[in-house]
Amino acid sequence: MGINPAMLFKVKGAWERFAANHPKFPLFLNAAAKSGIKEGYILELKITSDQGDTICTNVKLTESDMELVQMLKEMGGATR
Repeated sequence: MGINPAMLFKVKGAWERFAANHPKFPLFLNAAAKSGIKEGYILELKITSDQGDTICTNVKLTESDMELVQMLKEMGGATR
């Protein structure tokens, strides 16, 4: 299965709109990347509905996860 270049452009455009709507989020990601995301770190995601209901999950990063983390950092230009 290859990478669809058209889909990459769509993802890039969607990311740019998301980043424009939520400018603190890319700053957060850059700060996290600069401090160094490493194997064994725990990532947590919490979602709160407009009624106040919440769900939360977390993942402990494994050695095999680090390849994806590195790719995401490179895609976002957060390796500077």
